[in-house]
Amino acid sequence: MIADDEERICQLIEALIDCDALHMEVVGVAHNGLEACDLVKKLKPDILITDIRMPGYSGLELIEKVKESEESLEIIIISGYAHFAYAQTAIKFGVGDYLLKPINREELTGTLQKLGDRIRDRRRLAEDQQRIQQKSEADIRLFRMNLLNRLTEENAWKPSLEELREKYYLHVEEGIFQGFLVKVDCDGEISRAGMDLILEKVQSLLENSFRSRCREFVVGIKGSGCIGFLNYESERTEEIRRIFRDCLNQLESEKGIFGPVMFTAALGNAAKDAGGLPESVTQVVLIIEDRLLKGTGKLLERVPTASAIHEQNVLEKYVRQIVHAIEVMSVEEAEEATAQMRQTILEVRDVKGFEVRELINSAARLFLSQVEVKNRAETLKAFEERCSLCGSMEELFARLTALQKEHVEEMRRRHEADTVRPIRMAKQYIQNHYSEPITQEEVSGAVGLSAAYFSALFKKVEGEGFAKYLIGVRMEQAKILLRETNTPVSKICQQVGYNDLKHFTHTFEKATGVKPTVYRKMYG
Repeated sequence: MIADDEERICQLIEALIDCDALHMEVVGVAHNGLEACDLVKKLKPDILITDIRMPGYSGLELIEKVKESEESLEIIIISGYAHFAYAQTAIKFGVGDYLLKPINREELTGTLQKLGDRIRDRRRLAEDQQRIQQKSEADIRLFRMNLLNRLTEENAWKPSLEELREKYYLHVEEGIFQGFLVKVDCDGEISRAGMDLILEKVQSLLENSFRSRCREFVVGIKGSGCIGFLNYESERTEEIRRIFRDCLNQLESEKGIFGPVMFTAALGNAAKDAGGLPESVTQVVLIIEDRLLKGTGKLLERVPTASAIHEQNVLEKYVRQIVHAIEVMSVEEAEEATAQMRQTILEVRDVKGFEVRELINSAARLFLSQVEVKNRAETLKAFEERCSLCGSMEELFARLTALQKEHVEEMRRRHEADTVRPIRMAKQYIQNHYSEPITQEEVSGAVGLSAAYFSALFKKVEGEGFAKYLIGVRMEQAKILLRETNTPVSKICQQVGYNDLKHFTHTFEKATGVKPTVYRKMYG
């Protein structure tokens, strides 16, 4: 930007600047100090070229004013020799350089080049520092996510305060260490992108609610939930519990925005030292499963203990029933197997959510081991992922029932296709050879089946025996020839596979109610 009270000086400076060569542009021109001050704040130039003496604000006053808000602004002052002392004072305010009148093109270009390089170097340095900071923050986030994974996988690990501080960069102190999990369930289908957006909202809400109230707060997205832990003073236990309830209430109140989703929170036991943190984090993974029986939208805190469900031999009974259902390809029997398993579970006192989930996953695994599936491992994984979004036992059983129905019906379709294929081949063979003296043994051999099995299968699929079907094909061909040609009846008899005209005539009359000659007169 250029500031000088003489318009011809402004025009001269602008003409002397080779903007293309310097990769710069003149963004504004001002003719007094007040105007220049306003334009600097508005346009935020990188370099200001200003006269040392101007109306409104003098050059020195302008420099002092703009430097208050634009500290990084580079300034070139223009001074006559008589005002050189002013230029020396201006340098104290952080002026980048000064030029004496009359202005020389080479000197102006050199000064602008020098300041341009300085500005670009400063920006590169700032960008490098920003990248380093971002990388450092990303590394810390990665360390903390690794910590959360370790806490859920290594229950026997007993971390110390020093380890958490030095290895994972945590600001932890003596006090309470407590794991938590906020779970998102979905009553229907939801895209991964949609789930990620919801989880990011949950994570942001938790961070904003707890960050200032805890010594340390760590949270990460895992599966369809936000898992983490808090470190806080023991006297804030009730406050922490209240905040979790407030967060849950807020999420529940905003369900209409998120769609058909449900939220549940779980708190592990409050450990009194860092060594108890892994156990507390592991507990929430079990506690959260009780929503399947107790319902969603709650803050769950009680650590579940195993019930007597294993004494009921639930899976053994299920396997016996489901194997028979698969053998007879009965969707109804498969549904009865799951219904009986559900009823057995409901009759067990104090059954726990994690036990129900384990039974459902095990039942799915056993079922898939008994049916023909192309990608068994992938199918099971997809099933378990869908089940992880179920918020009730009823939804889990609905998923299992749907899995069974899908594969039993597929087995039935494949079986029916395998059954129909040889009959379709036989019918094609008959169409190609009906004029020949073919037999059932000949056709069954052509399709690779025994004569006895072929006879029973043909009747089951077509609803009539082989001989009757063959007669029907031959009679239909005879009708066509009688209607559409002048071929003698004796010749037609041979063309449709009969050597005895009397036998042909009798068979035709039995099938149509009239003799061949009469049929020709009626329809020919």
